[in-house]
Amino acid sequence: MEVLTVYQASKYCGVSPKTISNWIDEGYIKAFRTVGGHRRIKKEDLNEFLRRQGMPIPGEVEVDEVKKVLVIDDDKLIVETIVSALEEAPHNFEIISASDGFEAGLQVSHFKPDLLILDIMMPDIDGYEVCKKVKNDPSTSHVKIIVLSAYLDEENYERMKAHGADVCFSKPLPLEKLKKEVAALLGLPEK
Repeated sequence: MEVLTVYQASKYCGVSPKTISNWIDEGYIKAFRTVGGHRRIKKEDLNEFLRRQGMPIPGEVEVDEVKKVLVIDDDKLIVETIVSALEEAPHNFEIISASDGFEAGLQVSHFKPDLLILDIMMPDIDGYEVCKKVKNDPSTSHVKIIVLSAYLDEENYERMKAHGADVCFSKPLPLEKLKKEVAALLGLPEK
């Protein structure tokens, strides 16, 4: 059984990831969520949808390189919002989340992300410490870091930049800006 991400399904059907998300939300395509909350579509269910709509069944989908993103925030709504936005972006991301700095450290070791989206204020180990540890470790110093915080005053901004953050944004989330920055930091072409 072949399973596709929202992005892969969009490439397969020749539509935008947002269109696939809309079709899922409207109940036209069956999808399920992974433990991490990401939507996945069985290829056979997607083909069934295409047949019902009288649309041609395409050949094999060409899959772009997968970039790994780790979202670290103790607010589940923020995490879900970011995950949904990145799933609808025109790139192939594998996304997982962590709810605190300790879990983030474990995920950085095991998941080996290309990019972190990080909140400053979290229980246990805060965003400053996570950023510092990631950037000071030679095995992870290449990881790009985007900071999102409701507490991003000039002092916090300077402190995060000093710890190695690549980009800092204030909450509420500027989702379009965030998607563009993620693509730019990962060297992905604008689509």
